[in-house]
Amino acid sequence: MRLFGLIGYPLSHSFSAQYFAKKFASENITDTDYRLFPLEQISEIQSLITLHADLQGFNVTIPHKVAILPYLDHITKEAEVVGAVNCVKIERGESGVKLTGYNTDIYGFRESLVPVLKPYHNKALILGTGGAAKAVCYTLNKLGIDHTLVSRSGREADILEYSQLTESIISENQLIINTTPVGMYPDTGVYPDIPYHYLSKRHLLYDLIYNPAETKFLLKGREAGATVMNGLPMLELQAEKSWEIWNG
Repeated sequence: MRLFGLIGYPLSHSFSAQYFAKKFASENITDTDYRLFPLEQISEIQSLITLHADLQGFNVTIPHKVAILPYLDHITKEAEVVGAVNCVKIERGESGVKLTGYNTDIYGFRESLVPVLKPYHNKALILGTGGAAKAVCYTLNKLGIDHTLVSRSGREADILEYSQLTESIISENQLIINTTPVGMYPDTGVYPDIPYHYLSKRHLLYDLIYNPAETKFLLKGREAGATVMNGLPMLELQAEKSWEIWNG
């Protein structure tokens, strides 16, 4: 059996195993399995690879997209620029094990976002500053969309705090992307602390979270008249790109 999987912690929110199980069943792929590997510490990756000699690749999710970097032998230029990896290909040979890191979040985010963009979505707020936010920043740069990061601390000069989000800022930034785990299962009752009452029907709220399908962030946006979308299309697109990499 060929083995692939997902590392991160915790993994109770993930649909990745279900997605690949359905894919393998529908495409009659009988020699391959996809499993969840909840690793609390990224240092556990070495023993995981040794223990599972049939493991040929894995996806990476919160909180290891940046922490995985020192354990890789090579990363693509795109992943290097972003500074985060969510897909790793394992190659085993006589000379040992080689790990190559990719960022398929970039592909998944871009291909899911572009079809719903309007001409006035030319400025964006990105909620969060982690590995997923890095992929979003990279993609928006490529699309020519100005963007500002928002975090709870706002330590750096060019990063806003949530308390600094005025009516003017919300009005100017009609694309708002949540890259944080706030609102993800099982903590579905919480949401990013933005002034939702300033939203309009021209706003597009994109939540990278896909479990639940409608987070409080999206619900509050929809109630304000905004267009909303969750991260499931991005998950599916990046999963297919990962599959392509592993089998390339």
